[in-house]
Amino acid sequence: MNTALTQYIALYRDNRAAVDGASAPALNRLRPDALSTLTQTTLPDCHAEGYEKTSIEDMFAPDYGINLSRVNIPVDVAASFRCDVPNLSTLTGFVVNDAFVGSAGLESRLPAGVTFMSLARAAREMPELVERHYGSLAPIDDPTVALNTLLVQDGVFIHIARGVKPEKALQLVEIFSAPVALAAFRRLLIVVEEDAELKLMVCDHTQDPTRRYLASRVIEIYAGPGARVELCAIEESSPLTSVHSRLYMEQKEGSQATVNTTTLTCGTTRNDFSIRLTGEHAASRLTGMAIASGEMHIDNNSSIVHSAPHCSSNQLFKYTLDDRSTGAFEGSILVEHSAPFTEAYQSNRNILASADARMHCKPQLIIYNDEVKCSHGATTGQIDNDALFYMRQRGIPEAEARTMLMQAFMVDVIDTVSIPGLNERLRHLVDRRFSGALADCAGCRNS
Repeated sequence: MNTALTQYIALYRDNRAAVDGASAPALNRLRPDALSTLTQTTLPDCHAEGYEKTSIEDMFAPDYGINLSRVNIPVDVAASFRCDVPNLSTLTGFVVNDAFVGSAGLESRLPAGVTFMSLARAAREMPELVERHYGSLAPIDDPTVALNTLLVQDGVFIHIARGVKPEKALQLVEIFSAPVALAAFRRLLIVVEEDAELKLMVCDHTQDPTRRYLASRVIEIYAGPGARVELCAIEESSPLTSVHSRLYMEQKEGSQATVNTTTLTCGTTRNDFSIRLTGEHAASRLTGMAIASGEMHIDNNSSIVHSAPHCSSNQLFKYTLDDRSTGAFEGSILVEHSAPFTEAYQSNRNILASADARMHCKPQLIIYNDEVKCSHGATTGQIDNDALFYMRQRGIPEAEARTMLMQAFMVDVIDTVSIPGLNERLRHLVDRRFSGALADCAGCRNS
């Protein structure tokens, strides 16, 4: 057992009554299983492997405070909610450190059949629905899932009832704001029923760049038959912020899902995606882009499992790494015996903008059926010198030409986003990031 795990287990045992008392029975019922897992395992460490992947042990090792007593920590929400990008109207909620806070009048503005609230509250008000899905997709025998399950006290619950198709997207703004080093255990449970639709953006921000923060986030998404789900996550945190995010999604027959992750600024970030297509004619699209500079580290890992016939999946991840930043991508596609007529594609493309930047990539295909169309590939290189020369010959300064080429490199990832107004915003944010301005992605004016 790691030293990090030892301190978290001791913390829970010493404060069990406070943890359980501030939560809800549906969340508390899984803690014994989580504790059992953690006493028999360790957190993953990658140092022996010799490549640029995130060490989970290192991420969780520093001494962080945890707000087990639910102390109200003041936060200026407006400080993370400014933007000059128009044409984006959402229904917005906030997670301040690890507590859900709805925006003014949120509940009255939610359409019939749409639930967007605190997970602990939902577990008390609709226990059967929450108990049916909470922990059903995220494996409790995984040590990082078990640690999140052991210490999470609240979270966010989104439910879209059968056939409901909200006109507006939902937006969740996650904010770190505390005067001490803090770990936040966040949970997001999403249930989209049959023939329903959800468009959701999740924005991560750190208000105090001088503090060390850790976010442990587990997302579970159930996409019912014929459901449509689009999730776009944008991180703009600080060099002292570590984020470990794990997403688990199950797609039933005829469902369609798009997941897009964008990392603009960070410290150390690891995103894990696990998607299982269990119903015929389900379609999944997973895309991501990462822009790293300084000492940033960005790690994306994906696992897509095809368990049913006539399903499709498409993955595209792109990185631009500058200075001494590092990146990693590992992606796998598994086609089971029960999944003939699968179409699955995976691509990872990367630009190293400096001699000191480093990238690790490992695409994988595991196929147990002959009736498939599958491919994967990865490329890592530098900016196209011919294109750079061509632009400089036409009077464009070298720095500006390099920026324009990197902006163009990300276009096909941005184009996968269909949330109204967000495509335009992402272009704006990427342009500002490459031009040296630290954009503020969460600040839209909502109506």
